[in-house]
Amino acid sequence: MKPLPARVRDMMRQASDDVDVAIVGAGLAGLAAARELTRAGASCVVLEARDRVGGRTLREEIGDGKYVDVGGQWIGPTQNRLAALVRELGIETFPTHTAGENVIEWRGELRRYTGTIPKLGRHVLADIAQAQARIDRMARQVPPEAPWEAPKAERWDGQTFATWMRRNVATPAARELLRLAIEAVWAVEPEDVSLLHVLFYIRSAGSFDILLDTEGGAQQDRFVHGAQEVSLKLAEALGDRIVLGAPVRRIRHSPAGVEVEHDGGTVRAARAIVAIPPVLTARITYDPPLPGYRDGMTQRMPQGAVIKCMAVYDEPFWRKSGLSGHALSDTGPTKLTYDNSPPDGSPGILLGFLEGRQARELGRLPERERRERVLSGFARIFGPRAAQPERWIEKSWAEEEWTRGCYGCSFTTGGWTAYGRALREPIGPIHWAGAETAVTWNGYMDGALESGERAAREVLAALGREHREPALGR
Repeated sequence: MKPLPARVRDMMRQASDDVDVAIVGAGLAGLAAARELTRAGASCVVLEARDRVGGRTLREEIGDGKYVDVGGQWIGPTQNRLAALVRELGIETFPTHTAGENVIEWRGELRRYTGTIPKLGRHVLADIAQAQARIDRMARQVPPEAPWEAPKAERWDGQTFATWMRRNVATPAARELLRLAIEAVWAVEPEDVSLLHVLFYIRSAGSFDILLDTEGGAQQDRFVHGAQEVSLKLAEALGDRIVLGAPVRRIRHSPAGVEVEHDGGTVRAARAIVAIPPVLTARITYDPPLPGYRDGMTQRMPQGAVIKCMAVYDEPFWRKSGLSGHALSDTGPTKLTYDNSPPDGSPGILLGFLEGRQARELGRLPERERRERVLSGFARIFGPRAAQPERWIEKSWAEEEWTRGCYGCSFTTGGWTAYGRALREPIGPIHWAGAETAVTWNGYMDGALESGERAAREVLAALGREHREPALGR
């Protein structure tokens, strides 16, 4: 292993001092928790395995001070925590490009359409409409803070979303569109995920439509300098409380506190907040071991699979043809595409997602072959010019050692009703945060902030400290 930079070693030595709270993970959840604790006068240290902050948000510079996000990138209406923080930090956003017609590649043909749902016939639209209405009605019955208490929790948790589709959606075309929606939002196949988890997630956001829509939905706006700027600015304010390059290997815990062992030393604290995806929390050694109930929960929350693929051109040439850059495809390999160009439209960028099965299968191919397949799909939809980009950018989050998948974790069948209570429940002095533990906007940046603030409140209460409500406009 290559030696750590001197600055990191110095920060690790500082982190060996006793603190009130040790935080594992410098994504938005961990940084939000540190912010709240610091405001309340509690001392803390944030231990991050990577050499950067931001977790599943990561930007890449493309020249002239412009960025693209290779991780999470959107902010939409009702994501109030994130919106208020963005305003407070002076971070600029801009609307996702939607002008023009969308395209769907369907049964070997290209069709143009507007709106969220392509017009594939009245019977298909009626089938989709009734399915979405039923899904939203069921979702409204799910308590977001305790999904296992829903009136039909065991019934819904005992089947996959694919099972529900086969029984409740009449037309093959409507089932295929719903499959695309599941892949797009959860980066899994309908066969992979519990129906109850889908319903909880929808309730957490507000509706199925808000998860899928661009204008008025979760994909409405982007960050001028990349979503990672939020974490970078939070980290700047926290200063040397953050220690990079410090993977946590073991947490010793007792009623007296915790000892958190990382690659550069040990942090002793009264409490710990573990702010990483549930599946990764199980890769830390705990002494004494955590209850089997908690471990069973982490085994039933696998990460989704997604590869973000971006082709960079000298201009967004598809706009001249009256196209928005947004496309759906039943063929793939990228079944969902967006115009991901900077605010001024230069350069032009097409963003395609490999999700679920496509990500798992194509992720095992050499990059060159994967690139050729994606560009071939772009060319079918946007014309031959799409096959000749000036630059190619991709990010496979399943290959990230400290992430192992995106967009987040999903419960498999039976997970919520059997193990859901373990998701947020503290174990002795150990508390849990991360987007997957959020009640509102679970799995999103807004949810990550909520989870960090909630964990900080729990810790402050345990420490007998007063919590000071942040001035985030709520």
